[in-house]
Amino acid sequence: MTKIHQTKILVVDDDPDIREAIRLTLDSITYNIVEAENGTKALELVMTEEPDLIILDLMMPGVSGLEVCQKLKESALTSHLPILMLTAKNQIDDKIKGLAIGADEYLAKPFEPLELEARVKALIRQVRRDLYANPMTKLPGNVAIEKELQTLIEVKKKFAFAYVDIDNFKAYNDTYGYASGDSAIKLTARAIIDNVKNFGNPDDFVGHIGGDDFIFITTPDKVEHISQRLIQTFDGLAPLQYNNEDRKNGYIVTKNRQGETKKFPIITISIAIITNEVMDITHHVQVSERATELKKHLKFLQGSNYLKERRK
Repeated sequence: MTKIHQTKILVVDDDPDIREAIRLTLDSITYNIVEAENGTKALELVMTEEPDLIILDLMMPGVSGLEVCQKLKESALTSHLPILMLTAKNQIDDKIKGLAIGADEYLAKPFEPLELEARVKALIRQVRRDLYANPMTKLPGNVAIEKELQTLIEVKKKFAFAYVDIDNFKAYNDTYGYASGDSAIKLTARAIIDNVKNFGNPDDFVGHIGGDDFIFITTPDKVEHISQRLIQTFDGLAPLQYNNEDRKNGYIVTKNRQGETKKFPIITISIAIITNEVMDITHHVQVSERATELKKHLKFLQGSNYLKERRK
């Protein structure tokens, strides 16, 4: 049975053996494969099946892959669809033509199954990022975060979801202005990306919910070390966002949400961690709710901290 969050891939090739090889290569739990044996059928299925990605052979009788690619990229309804071209090793001219009319990636036949799978994953990540990216940091936003999380839940993969929030950000933003606030947000994004890249797994995920709220998704065995290193990085960079006087004092003086004048410490980060190691999680909303609840406890702690939920 097709799952709602499966990625649908349209495979277009006149060779049934190639189509079968692609079907066997791509995980049936993650991908829903739809096949077309020619260009005409492919154009029909694009409209009825609404695939997320197309694997397209360029050399086909009748309507060629180049023609299919050109028609799809010229239409406002389908121009966003990522297309992975399949070309023979000696089809250099066709490869150049395909890329010129908008194909997103190419792979020479015969292909290595692992390379095909890697390129498919990379294309899907790229397109999701482009469609749902936060305009400031270019990181995936809420829609992409929910899709990523729900997919992990449905394939029953063990994961750790870390909700990262900047403490005292409003006071900093009010005092130093929006330009400095944006700079602090971008700094935080870079710190998260670098530490997840350096201490996580190759396929870990970083997202930007909005404002000063971020997430990263990794595996349970990596999440605490990433969080520790992220806190070290952030705490080293945060004071540099203040002028000399405020940095020396270790705080700024401004009004809180109730209009009261108060001292606010230099910005820190709180990281709320939710995993499915022991708890039964069936929907991404459960993760969000638990992370929000855990974050409330972190707000009572001084400095940068992370807290991992250990309840069943």
